[in-house]
Amino acid sequence: MSEQFNMSLSTIGRFGVIGVGNMGAAIIRGVAKKLLSSEQIFVTDVDPQKVDELRTELGVNAFDTVGQLVGNVDTILYSAKPNNAAKVFKQARELVKPSQLLISIAAGIPIAQLESYFAESIPVIRVMPNIAVTVGSGVAAISPGSYADENHLFKSQAIFNAVGSSLIIEEKQLDAVTGLSGSGPAFVFVFIEALIDAGVHVGLSREDAHQLAVQTVLGATKIIDQNGEHPAVWKSRVTTPAGTTAAGLFELERGKFRSIINAAVIAATERAQELAHA
Repeated sequence: MSEQFNMSLSTIGRFGVIGVGNMGAAIIRGVAKKLLSSEQIFVTDVDPQKVDELRTELGVNAFDTVGQLVGNVDTILYSAKPNNAAKVFKQARELVKPSQLLISIAAGIPIAQLESYFAESIPVIRVMPNIAVTVGSGVAAISPGSYADENHLFKSQAIFNAVGSSLIIEEKQLDAVTGLSGSGPAFVFVFIEALIDAGVHVGLSREDAHQLAVQTVLGATKIIDQNGEHPAVWKSRVTTPAGTTAAGLFELERGKFRSIINAAVIAATERAQELAHA
């Protein structure tokens, strides 16, 4: 696997990014830091200020048009707005070649639709990352199209592992990914906010409550991530019979905390499905 992974890094080649908003810029920063030199990275965007900022910060190359970028790169990342995709790729219909790889993070645009934009059979990979890529701790679900092979998948994983982690998943599961990891950060933000407010309620300053809540969630997440054990194992380890944690957990169960989280993920998933067919 390591040989294939190293091969994928060497064949990413010139990396072009269409759309350098928050998500696109974050991916570029990760790739520039861990994978490619700035000379191998090319960008274009309708907002020249965003392009200039990245050129100044990272020394990447810029093109004025999508056509110019597509004609000069090996791997293309589409990270512009989903509703602009058809218009953007219309400009590049005859330019994108089977030797290139197109990666799209445009929410709601299925692989079959992306493939239909081009005159030839183009390797397409659809990816659903989350907002945590902006701090290098994101997770991305990767789905290959009809013409994408294993090497294309390795290339894609190399790119998204530069800003967190990734997994390969069937496209039909991407709506569920959206509901869990795409919307999930907002659910965690609400939980952290609630912890802070609760800390203030029991007498802590808001500043202290903020630090305690954030570090508590960060530390708990690291424990699960590094040990690989089920969260229930660690819940049991920190719960003394008739103790403080047991009392708090009882209130969470009485308030149907699990059911609320389940309902939130289901609602987000169903909304993703609705938007995909709108």
